[in-house]
Parts: sequence; C-alpha cells; structure tokens
Amino acid sequence: MRIVIAEDSTILRQGLVELLGLRGHDVVAAAKDAEELRAAVRAHRPDVSVVDIRMPPSHTDEGLRAAIELREELAGCAILLFSQYVETKYAKQLLADQAGAVGYLLKDRVAEVSDFLDALRRVAAGETVLDPEVVRQLFAATGRSGPLTELTAREREVLDLMAQGRSNSAIAADLFLSAGSVEKYVTSIFAKLGLPPSEGHNRRVLAVLRYLGI
Repeated sequence: MRIVIAEDSTILRQGLVELLGLRGHDVVAAAKDAEELRAAVRAHRPDVSVVDIRMPPSHTDEGLRAAIELREELAGCAILLFSQYVETKYAKQLLADQAGAVGYLLKDRVAEVSDFLDALRRVAAGETVLDPEVVRQLFAATGRSGPLTELTAREREVLDLMAQGRSNSAIAADLFLSAGSVEKYVTSIFAKLGLPPSEGHNRRVLAVLRYLGI
C-alpha cells in the first residue's frame, strides 16, 4: 500500500515509517503538521493516510479537521485516525459521509502490530474500523433511540462488533456463535433499522452510523 503518515511526534512518526517499510508498504510522505498532511495527500493520493488528531499549532484537532477537509475534497480518501484521544464531535462528522474507508484507533489500546496493520488494510479496502472505546464514547454521546430500541440484546452485541469493523466470521468467534446465526442476526438488524438491499450503499456502514446516531 502507498501510505501517508501525519504525526507530530518525531519518534513515533519515524517509527511508523520504519515499521510500515519493513512490512513492505510504501510510505510516500511523513507529515509533521496538518498543512503538510493536506499537501502530501493531494500530491500523492495514497491508498490510506494515518493521521494523528492533535497536531501543531494548537495541538487540539488540526489533524482531524484536515482529514474531514480531504474527505470532502477527494473521493475515496481513506483515513485511519491514530490518536490518544476520542474526539466525538468531529469523529461523527468524519463518519457522516457514509463512504466508509475510515478508521479510528487509540494508540494506547493497540496491543499487537498485526492489529494495526489489519486495520490499515481494511480501511484502505473501504471498511470502517473503530476501536471499542471509540464506539462506546460515540454511542454514549448519542444514547439509544428510535429503531435501536427494537434490537434484542444479542443483536446489539452483534451491531457493536460490526461498529468495530469485525467481519461476520470474527463476530461468530467472539460471541461463540455459528456463522449462520450471525448472518441471521445481521439480516434482522438490517430489517429493524430499515436498511433494504441497495447497490448504492454499504448496509454495514449505514447500520453502524445508525447505531452511533450519525
């Protein structure tokens, strides 16, 4: 994959460059602030960008706001947020375009390099991948209402794992269910949320957005 990294910490930025290079990926640019991120993505059109949220000059939300701008400007711009913080307001805005190809991982909660690399691959492939803590905080900021109240406890468990970007087979393993049972739960979730089959939208992404109140 061709990757842009945006991280203001020199040590972490160089560490990601070396890690991804050793795994066979091409880091086409390593930006230290939001302006360099914008320029790099526009110039290189990478398969995915790894973006820290808090970057210079104010170290608040520059990286996340730059990511939102790039998504609006460039179709198919895949973004994996990689941060120590959960920023619910702008994170919801980033997810709201329903286009997928978005991830949000927390630095302190990535236990294995393989998990990070898998999330990167899946975001580049158009999936939505969210850390469970990100899901919890986004959901807490919204609350449960509307069709979500019709879901059973098991369906909410399945949908929560869908929000984390898990495949049906991964959900089956986590919940000790058969693949067929998970498929039935997913079908029921789509029906209760009013998401008929459609070629124009990814129903898993739309279901997750409904779950998170987006």
